[in-house]
Amino acid sequence: MIKPISGFSKLTKKEKIDWLAETYLKDRPEDVAILRQYWNEDSGLQQLHDEFTENTLSNFYLPFGLAPNFLVNGDLLAIPMAIEESSVIAAASKAAKFWRTRGGFKATVIDTKKIGQVHFNFFGNKEKLKQFFEATKPKLLEAVKPITHNMEKRGGGVLDIKLRDKTAEITNYYQLHCEFETKDSMGANFINSCLEKFAEVFENEAQQYADFSSEEKNIEIIMSILSNYVPECLVRAEVSCPVEELNENKDLNGEDFANKFIQAVNIAEVEPYRAVTHNKGIMNGIDAVVLATGNDFRAVEAGIHAYAARNGKYTSLTHASLENGIFKFWIEIPLALGTVGGLTSLHPLVKLALDILQQPTARELMKVVAVAGLAQNFAAINSLTTTGIQQGHMKMHLMNILNQHKATEAEKTILIQYFTNNTVTHSSAVEELQKLRNS
Repeated sequence: MIKPISGFSKLTKKEKIDWLAETYLKDRPEDVAILRQYWNEDSGLQQLHDEFTENTLSNFYLPFGLAPNFLVNGDLLAIPMAIEESSVIAAASKAAKFWRTRGGFKATVIDTKKIGQVHFNFFGNKEKLKQFFEATKPKLLEAVKPITHNMEKRGGGVLDIKLRDKTAEITNYYQLHCEFETKDSMGANFINSCLEKFAEVFENEAQQYADFSSEEKNIEIIMSILSNYVPECLVRAEVSCPVEELNENKDLNGEDFANKFIQAVNIAEVEPYRAVTHNKGIMNGIDAVVLATGNDFRAVEAGIHAYAARNGKYTSLTHASLENGIFKFWIEIPLALGTVGGLTSLHPLVKLALDILQQPTARELMKVVAVAGLAQNFAAINSLTTTGIQQGHMKMHLMNILNQHKATEAEKTILIQYFTNNTVTHSSAVEELQKLRNS
């Protein structure tokens, strides 16, 4: 029987690995060798990675790739992407090439407002709480001046604080709903620091408020935390061209292609089963750039999916139209991103990714990320409505299958050539590899 371990975090990395090997890996030296194999030979760089999180044993690699030829608002960009899934970077690059000669991508930041909330219980008269809030609001803003001073120099800070009555959902439950501008920082630490100070002052001021009863003075703070749902931190990206320019497929004229493409998008707008997969493809592009630039892709994912369901039904993040002979395809999404702070100043590859993007501001990065998601979706729908998704995807996946079965370079060359004109499936790839080995 395996026994719990006490003080695991205090062990050295070697001691952690020794315990793991003895307890769960049956002391297999090859498993320990795998962990060590992924250590960086530069001890300083490895220590940096060890200290990003807790109980680090090794590094988990993801491919760091590049999608070139993105024409965005007139500038030609190469977009760094960190992702393990086959065909994502190839698809984004193909979409970039397609739209580069048709006017490129246009992207606009609509707003950059971010949200944090102090959640609390109040046991008493609602009108008195409103009066207390109005009287206390200036004190809340004054109390965070030491925190907001530097942010205000950069044009950011606290935008507003609102009292929200949520007692219809939970008895006695209220919020301080707070709005922030954090400029080039994602702003999580800044926002949370402000919120905790708001909570402290709000609670203390209630104790001194003469119009409150003894029960009303005891405001109960539940928690103070930023929200990753940022429906007013929005960016829009779009492409458009005359319909006759959608002429790359010899089997479909431009108008037929556009109509089929638009119907595919319409299906994702009304059918949640399709919308989830449709949006997952969008997130392939978004997450890859978010991760490469050192941002929190889990927060971005949560916020974007919540936005997709904001009207009570999960729906497509992209939309398409054909009006007066012009095909238009666009996306509008919430994105809270940063280009300073966090990993952006620590992780060498993140620094490099931002250099590749010419050191963008947070607003510029929002545009790039939205464009990557739109490009990915265009490529996916293009494939789905013409050749089918598997033709391109499985050819990209072929290399993974061959590596899984330890194909030699000579075998890979022969089989890549064979599957240029044959359908790739896992079973067909394995079968052809076996034929080759038996010949």
